[in-house]
Amino acid sequence: MSSHGGEPLLFEISTPSARAVDLPASDVPVVKFPDALGWVRPPGLPEVGQLDLVRHYTHLCQRTFSVDANFYPLGSCTMKYNPKINEWATGLPGFADLHPLQGPEDCQGAMALLYDLRLFLQEIAGLDEVCLQPCAGAHGEWTSLKVIRAYFRDHGQAQRRIVLAPDTAHGTNPASCAMCGANVVTIKSRPDGLTDLDDLQAHLSHEVAAVMVTNPNTVGKFDSHIARMAKLVHDAGAMLYLDGANMNAILGIARPGDFGVDAMHYNTHKTFSTPHGCGGPGAGPIAVRKALTPYLPVPQVIRRDGVYAWDFDRPKSIGKVRSFWGQFNVLVRAYAYIRACGGPGLRNVSESAILAANYLAQRIKHVYPLPYGPAASEPMASNPCAHEFIAVPQAIIDRGVTIMDIAKNLIDRGFHPPTVHWPVHDCLMIEPTESESKATLDAFADGLLDIAAQSNVDIKPLKEAPLKQPVRRLDEVGAARNPVLRWK
Repeated sequence: MSSHGGEPLLFEISTPSARAVDLPASDVPVVKFPDALGWVRPPGLPEVGQLDLVRHYTHLCQRTFSVDANFYPLGSCTMKYNPKINEWATGLPGFADLHPLQGPEDCQGAMALLYDLRLFLQEIAGLDEVCLQPCAGAHGEWTSLKVIRAYFRDHGQAQRRIVLAPDTAHGTNPASCAMCGANVVTIKSRPDGLTDLDDLQAHLSHEVAAVMVTNPNTVGKFDSHIARMAKLVHDAGAMLYLDGANMNAILGIARPGDFGVDAMHYNTHKTFSTPHGCGGPGAGPIAVRKALTPYLPVPQVIRRDGVYAWDFDRPKSIGKVRSFWGQFNVLVRAYAYIRACGGPGLRNVSESAILAANYLAQRIKHVYPLPYGPAASEPMASNPCAHEFIAVPQAIIDRGVTIMDIAKNLIDRGFHPPTVHWPVHDCLMIEPTESESKATLDAFADGLLDIAAQSNVDIKPLKEAPLKQPVRRLDEVGAARNPVLRWK
C-alpha cells in the first residue's frame, strides 16, 4: 500500500522511455543550444504509458467527491446537478469552435442565442435590460455597483458612496463594495432572521447609494417586507440591489423588479445549473431598471432589422468589464437549461428546492434545532424556510462533538458536508437543491440522526472520522504553517 492512500504519484510509477502519446517527427531543423544556455536540461517530468496514465487519473477521480457521485448539501453555494444535455449543447461545433474575434456577421446563431438569453433573464427578473459580460457573481455585484455609481455621478449626487447591507446578506457583498470604492455599513437583522427596518431607516441618508439584500437571505428566510424596504430605500433617493445568489428559491414565483429591486445579478451555477466555479469559468449576468441602462457595460448584443450586432454606442457606459463578450459556453448552458425547463419548469425548480429543504428540516429538527425555524414539536408549515436552512445541534456539541466531527462523519457516509460555521458559529447550513430524490434526502437525514445517536453512546468513533477515506484527518494548522509544496 502506497504512503499516499493507495494511489502512487506519477513520479512513483514513472518508467524510463514510457510514453502516453506518439508525436510526429519534427519538421524543423534541430538547433544546438548556445553555450550560454548550456545549463538547460530536459524537465524532470514523469514518463508514463498511456494506459497507466488513464488508470491513474481514473483512480484519482474515484477518490474525490463530485456532484455526479455524491450529495452536496452546501448551503449558500448551491452545488447541484449539471444536466448532460447542456454539455452536449455547448459542445456543438457552431458554439465550441467559435473564435472570440470572429465578426458578428459570421456567428449570427451564437449572437441570437445571447440576445434571446438576455430577453429570458430580463423577463425572469422583471427588469428592463440585462448585460451578460460579468464572469462571476461577485463580478456582477461589482459591475452593478459601478453602474449605480455612474448613475449618481451623472445626476450630480457623487456624495452617495455608502452601501448598506443586512447582516444576513451574502458574504461577497462587503468585498464587492470595497472593491468599488464604497463604504459598507451593516444593518441588523431581527431574531426571526428578517431585516430590521427600523435600523435600516436610521442609516438611510443622502450619502447612501444602495442597499444590498439577498432574498431569500442566508438564513433561508424570505424577507416578506421587501416591498416596504424598497419604498424606504427609494424615498431616501437610493437604489435597492438584489444579490441573486438565491434566485433558485423564487424563480418563476416572484420577480425582483416587481417587489422594488433596481439592479441584481444572477449566479448561473446556482440558478441555471451551469458548473460551479472553483476558480474556473463562471457567469454573473446583471439586470437593471431603465434608468440604469445607459450605464451598462459595452458592447451589448442587439438586434436591428433582423440582424444581430454589438452595440458600442453608449456614451455613458462604464465601459468593458472583461475581455471579449462574456463567458460564452457557460451562457450556452444557462440558455439550454432555461429552454429545457420552460416557464412552468422554472417555477418547479424553486418549488422543488423549497419542498426538499423543508422536508429535510422537518426530518432532523428534533435533534438539529433550527434557530430561525419552528420548534421541534411544531410543523415546518408554521415557520417554513426557503431553499436552505440553518441547524445548530447544541445538545450534540455539549457532549463534546464538534461541527467538524459531524462533517467528517458525513464524509464517511458518502455525503459532502454542508456549509459549517456560517453565517453563525456552530451551525450546519444545509441546502438540498431541487436535484435530489427523496431517497437521497432520507439517506442524508438518516446519516445525521445516526451521528446524533452515536453521540449519546460513545463520541470516540466520531472524533476519529473519517475512517473509510484514502486520507484521514489532516493537521490543518500544521499544513498552513509548514506547507509541503513539491514532491521530493
